[in-house]
Amino acid sequence: MIKEIIKKFLPKSFLLFYHKVLAYLADFFYNHPSSKLIVIGVTGTAGKSTTVNLIGKILEEAGLKVGLTTTMNFKIGEKEWINKTKMTMPGRFFMQKILKEMVKANCQYAIIETSSEGILQFRHLGIDYDIAVFTGLHPEHIEAHGSFENYKKAKGKLFEKLEKRKEKIIDGKRIKKVIVVNLDDENADYFLSYKADEYYGYSLNSKSQILNPKKIQNLKIKIVKAENIKLADDGSSFTVDGVDFKINLLGEFNIYNCLASIAVALSQNIDLKICQGALEKIKFLPGRMEIVVEKPFKVIVDYAHTPKELENVYQFVKFKLKNQESKIIGVLGSAGGGRDKWKRPVLGEIASQYCDFIILTNEDPYDEDPSQILSEIKTGILNSQFPISNLFEILDRREAIRKAISLAKENDIVIITGKGSEPWICVAHGKKIPWDDRKVVKEELTKLNIF
Repeated sequence: MIKEIIKKFLPKSFLLFYHKVLAYLADFFYNHPSSKLIVIGVTGTAGKSTTVNLIGKILEEAGLKVGLTTTMNFKIGEKEWINKTKMTMPGRFFMQKILKEMVKANCQYAIIETSSEGILQFRHLGIDYDIAVFTGLHPEHIEAHGSFENYKKAKGKLFEKLEKRKEKIIDGKRIKKVIVVNLDDENADYFLSYKADEYYGYSLNSKSQILNPKKIQNLKIKIVKAENIKLADDGSSFTVDGVDFKINLLGEFNIYNCLASIAVALSQNIDLKICQGALEKIKFLPGRMEIVVEKPFKVIVDYAHTPKELENVYQFVKFKLKNQESKIIGVLGSAGGGRDKWKRPVLGEIASQYCDFIILTNEDPYDEDPSQILSEIKTGILNSQFPISNLFEILDRREAIRKAISLAKENDIVIITGKGSEPWICVAHGKKIPWDDRKVVKEELTKLNIF
């Protein structure tokens, strides 16, 4: 609270200088730990946490020791714990300290989910990245950045940092600079404009190539393409260069995440068969299209909090999980307070296109009036043909989940979005309420003698 008051009175230029100094000071204080690790930075609007964890699993399958930091979790070798900070990149000293601990634990790789918000506050400075991964871009954090173009440029700072990184040598071996880009994203060309030693692109065979073939040839981009893609209600399958992959993760978007991780692995000379073995072992990732309950109806928890992510989730549920008789019951709490107000009615409109019932509920209101947030989401629903009798506004998230479960019949699908595996609900005056959507689902089902 005091920090926020101070920020209002200090010039922006001073704050930027302060953040920069802190970043370099933290790096110096912990003796430049990233210079002793191969550092992979993953950025994009969606799929970052998943991609980081998938890369980690493949590297471990190859016998390498890994540390990672994401919105979802932290990991140093065998030790893994939940990220309870509600921040993707918690702070400059925190980031350097955890990198130092990775070095002490003899990790060879550090994989860092690198957010635009973190970049805005220079939390990426002092980190010597070796591989930069771009998962894709769609509107998010627009109010914080001022425009979509500024948002894109903030993401580009990771690639700029990679480009400017001085030569890194570990154990007598020169570490090459690698850029990995989603070729099916219309912003791919921008992220490939930065200089690196090697370029990798990934794509789904069914998608049109956005990138100019001449650009691919000039940069000598090595392409990882998924073919023979099949999406099912228990996972997905695809082929890369003749190697068949069968994964438990749901949805086309998770194939993209797998391809990004495969591309990184190939850049490190890891065989496709090792990638196959690692990815097939992953049952699910916490709060990412996680099926919490299978019978008598499905309950899915997902982190989706942008319009594109929400639509991807609903599309998969409707076209791959739903049968003719089943209903989709959406618990929609995907709009936190104090940010991106533009997307609230958009989220509501998307839910109205796919759900049979919608329960609007609280997510992380912070200091904003939660009723107002729900009201703004509701405007998007009211602009559609959605039956008002099937719309419920329940601020208490537990009661909202209980209502969804009470509406569900056999073979129906309850999809709870906005928080995933997050451990808190953030309310006014910096207060955090312990929370876990998955745990609450099981508790409410138990009360109703269903679970």
